[in-house]
Amino acid sequence: MIDFTSIEQMLRDTERSGLPLWKSIQLSDCQRQDITSEASWARMSAMLEAMTQSDESYRESDRSRSGLVGGDGGKMAAYGQGDTLCGPLITDVIAGALRMGECNACMKRIVAAPTAGACGVLPAVLLPYRRHFGADSEALVQALYVASGFGMVIAARASISGAEGGCQAEIGSAAAMAAPALVHLQGGTPEQMAHACAMAVKNLLGLVCDPVGGLVEVPCVKRNVIGAMDALSAAQMALAGIASRVPPDQVLDAMAEVGRSLPHTLRETGKGGLAATPFGLEYAPKDIL
Repeated sequence: MIDFTSIEQMLRDTERSGLPLWKSIQLSDCQRQDITSEASWARMSAMLEAMTQSDESYRESDRSRSGLVGGDGGKMAAYGQGDTLCGPLITDVIAGALRMGECNACMKRIVAAPTAGACGVLPAVLLPYRRHFGADSEALVQALYVASGFGMVIAARASISGAEGGCQAEIGSAAAMAAPALVHLQGGTPEQMAHACAMAVKNLLGLVCDPVGGLVEVPCVKRNVIGAMDALSAAQMALAGIASRVPPDQVLDAMAEVGRSLPHTLRETGKGGLAATPFGLEYAPKDIL
């Protein structure tokens, strides 16, 4: 979708054009797909609407077919009605990540961002941001363009596949997309967005993919929460003027190397990590045992 192969190139092209980063990404999208700006905007707006509808479709009573997932988003929302440890915004983000991950496990309609297993991170920061800061849909769609631009660079230089690069490539990539999106919403610079992306990746570098029973449920749903928290912290650091000492593109190259170094048991095969615990083995398919 986005014809960028490095963060440095994306920022350089944006600076040369004099356009906001989100607009530069949108125009690249239009050129790549041979569509108008209006058509591109309509597609991205549909993504935001689908995220919103997915969140609203959540039902606390729903359970996944395995019985491993369901109800936790409702528990967190109920807890959020009281005096919480993390405060209203963070509690809303946590609840949102749980809700979206559970919707995915319960076979509801979600937006892969960038994958189904990591579908909860972006909406978990964007939708609560709208509620707590009053951002309009236009700002959120712009933020989605920013997220997509960074996501496509990650896909080009590293991976967004757990089977290829571990969960760092799924939840890590989602966090690295959400962090610059938040920086955009807060009026940050493209350079701050790049550093937010890099720090989000660094924080989850090496995260393994070890789904219990081969299902995108445990520990995937709760890892969406961690990804959302990672995005928030990386965005806030970047907005404070804190930079990644390792250049962003080099961080992504390291992510790719780490992914290649992970043993196959820790890359979505369901044969290692939490999937290989006594509990995990109770849910393992017969061909894995």
